[in-house]
Amino acid sequence: MTDIVAGAPHDSVAGAPQVTTVYGTVRGAVERGVAVFRGIPYAAAPVGARRFRAPEPPEPWTGVREAVAYGPTAPKRPYAPPLDRLLPDPAVPGDAWLNLNVWTPSSPQPDRAAGLPVLVWIHGGSLVHGSSAVPVYDGWAFARDGVVLVSVNYRLGVEGFGVLPDAPANRGLLDQLAALEWVRDNIAAFGGDPDRVTVAGESAGAISIAGLLAAPRSAGLFRRAVLQSGAPAALPPDAARGTTELIAKRFGVPATAAALAAVDPEALLTAQTEVTSGGNPLTGRNSFQLVVDGDLLPRDPVAALHAGTSAGVDLLVGTNTEEYRLWFVPGGLTEKISRLKLRLALLKFRVPNATARTYRANRPDATPGEILGALATDLLLRVPLNRLADARTDAPGATYVYEFGWPTPVQRLGACHALELGFVFDTLTHPDTRALTGPDAPQELADAMHRAWVDFATDGDPGWPAWDARRPVGVFGQAGQAGPAVVLAPRDDELRRWERD
Repeated sequence: MTDIVAGAPHDSVAGAPQVTTVYGTVRGAVERGVAVFRGIPYAAAPVGARRFRAPEPPEPWTGVREAVAYGPTAPKRPYAPPLDRLLPDPAVPGDAWLNLNVWTPSSPQPDRAAGLPVLVWIHGGSLVHGSSAVPVYDGWAFARDGVVLVSVNYRLGVEGFGVLPDAPANRGLLDQLAALEWVRDNIAAFGGDPDRVTVAGESAGAISIAGLLAAPRSAGLFRRAVLQSGAPAALPPDAARGTTELIAKRFGVPATAAALAAVDPEALLTAQTEVTSGGNPLTGRNSFQLVVDGDLLPRDPVAALHAGTSAGVDLLVGTNTEEYRLWFVPGGLTEKISRLKLRLALLKFRVPNATARTYRANRPDATPGEILGALATDLLLRVPLNRLADARTDAPGATYVYEFGWPTPVQRLGACHALELGFVFDTLTHPDTRALTGPDAPQELADAMHRAWVDFATDGDPGWPAWDARRPVGVFGQAGQAGPAVVLAPRDDELRRWERD
């Protein structure tokens, strides 16, 4: 048991919120009427003998642990230019990466009897970037509106998702599971209801949640789930281990936990960055993926979810209209794709000719790069999520589908990947959010989108009809409309083509 010495400055602050968890007492701060606790450990630091192992409980402490600053973030490097200017990614030094933050409207002292809905946020970043310390994810607005917001760090890259024969697979996903178990055991002390938990995430965070939905061990840990711009996906171990092997090869060691544990962590991070650079989630690259390991993930999440696993969990899923533009536009890839390269890409992705013709006809003025981007967005994101919604129409648990279409004026990025985040969290005024939205993003759109997420976490209804044979979609960002416009089967001619062809 660790002794925590409370700092004098906070000892003298009357009314600072204080909560006793199963591991010890934490003291946070009140910010604009909301109680905030940052950097709470939900598992032991995954270093030393615990490296490359499943997460273990944190060591209990005596005294009061200060929880006013974000905890350490998992080892990572910033996004490569020019994305680093659009997606700021702060790093906090330290080894205790497995920590979380809580914002609760129950203040100054949280009320165990409040029974408030809870939303647990799992960040994105291709499983190599991101953290809960990203300012866009500030949970104040959720707490302001009656929802306890919990944001989570988890292991990234080779530490969390490298495929190693002498270590458990999906360690980062095991971290997320451990965080949800911490929420189950502790969130009532912060005013939350452990039976009203919604887990939400974007991009790799959404892919992670699809994995959690497919994992039998997650049963009972959450009642609802939000998948933003990320579809169910996982690989067999043999198909996923290539990235880890390339990293190990650079050091002349076998791709094992024992060998990589002896490599300098900074050198390992450099090799990881080099091996996974040079591509993007739409065009492909060496990357880290969830693994169908026969244990945590006994089945491919696509097959599991289509077969009814977690059918009783309510889902909110969706995409942005022009996801691809974040990956294609800043580096000039849109202009570099010629008609020949488009044809080669269509062959690589096995896009039927009739499908390609439909996309071209609907975009007569589009460049080859824009056509490829639209096709790739739908193939990798929108179509899989529509199919997931279709598979659940007769199952317990409602499914709602959204589309975010407001175009940012920044660098002609349009309604690109990650743009919706500042609207969901209602953090449009923060400089890091404005890096992607610009300074004049419509607050009324943030009010509407944030409210939909609050309502879904509260009672399971975001404000438009659930998915059925009519395929209703709540579309945010239509001209002249702040709230979600209910559109039946938008762009159905294109999406149905994937099913027919």
